[in-house]
Amino acid sequence: MAEKVAKCGVQKEKGHLYYLGKDGNVWASKMARGSDKGGNAKKVADTNVTREKGWLYFVDKDGDVSKAPMARGRK
Repeated sequence: MAEKVAKCGVQKEKGHLYYLGKDGNVWASKMARGSDKGGNAKKVADTNVTREKGWLYFVDKDGDVSKAPMARGRK
């Protein structure tokens, strides 16, 4: 199960991808759809999360940063 790491309350827009960048902050990029190009990443929230090895970090449905253990080595 996932556990919350940081509360930031990001309001998600349709057509954007939200992720935790290498700097530990939440970023948003426009998703590519058909002939429309994606990209143009912009910082949405300052969280300064330090990552731990073996964990997957993501922006959950509440707009907060959560982490879950990575599933590795399953067959």
